[in-house]
Amino acid sequence: MFFSKSPTPRQLAAITAFLLSLPAPVIIYHYENKWIWAIVSFVLFFSSAYFLILFVLEHFIYRKIKLIYKFIHKTKATKKEEIYYRYVLPLKSIDEVRQDVENWAAENEKELELLRQNEQFRREFLQNLSHEFKTPVFAIQGYIDTLLNGAMEEPVINKKFLEKTAKNVKRLTHLLNDLDEISRLERGELQLHKENFVIQDLVKEVFENFSTEAEAMHISCGIKKGCEMPLIVFADKEKIRQVLNNLIENSIKYGKYGGNITASMYKMDGKRILVEITDDGIGIREKDIPRIFERFYRTESGRNVNVSGSGLGLAICKHIIEAHGQTVHVRSKEGIGTTVGFTLEVKS
Repeated sequence: MFFSKSPTPRQLAAITAFLLSLPAPVIIYHYENKWIWAIVSFVLFFSSAYFLILFVLEHFIYRKIKLIYKFIHKTKATKKEEIYYRYVLPLKSIDEVRQDVENWAAENEKELELLRQNEQFRREFLQNLSHEFKTPVFAIQGYIDTLLNGAMEEPVINKKFLEKTAKNVKRLTHLLNDLDEISRLERGELQLHKENFVIQDLVKEVFENFSTEAEAMHISCGIKKGCEMPLIVFADKEKIRQVLNNLIENSIKYGKYGGNITASMYKMDGKRILVEITDDGIGIREKDIPRIFERFYRTESGRNVNVSGSGLGLAICKHIIEAHGQTVHVRSKEGIGTTVGFTLEVKS
């Protein structure tokens, strides 16, 4: 026990006192040849040295350690903590204290890394937000300046520029509405109105709504063979419609000319149904996949495609699905295509 790898203060005091107390009784016995005097001197020396060393360790060294613990916890000690510092902490070995401090340092480093990531996210968010607003605002400013500088007298140019201005105003309105919605979603203010409905019917309605855009790209939209059997889910129909709108719109935007968009539905564990929207478009690089649900995040290939949008669609989808207590995922390969899937609760 005396020579354990991680001695407590009491063990350290006992070991040190024992070593300091040995010479005196040996000398006394050597000169007086009396065991009793040697034993008494050893007991006196050992007791005095032990309590003196223990006092120094506990009241000076462990006092400093106690301050370290208080600093780590960043709080004024409660009665319970004071009892811990007074009776439990002195029983800890130096190695145990070191481990506690290392654990705290590791935890603190995690918090700092999270703060650094959040700061980076904040900078990117503000930069992207500024870009999303500047594009339509500068366009509107340019059209208005041109009209004010004489183009109003030309009916054809007049109408053309007013139509472009209206288009950019509409884009700004859409952006502001999406920002407002995602703010409410992040505050947990989304009110769900769940009902039972057939998910295939809703998917067909959304496909029909985007038929014009799909036909312009010669993209074929449909439900995967074998997934036609009606599956009834219990969810907020209009919110799931919004999710499908965003996913199918993205599939058309980033799809290839003459490509395909396929919806598939699968029963999972009797409690959930998996819905997936698959395209054969430009795909997403592997390193970008973890970030595509961030607000305003665009992949490098996505920036090179001439499409408009608020950049908040996938973030809104994620919040809506998570508000249902479900999950959303993505699988993709650059140049091959993308599949975005989410789960829904089955009929209640």
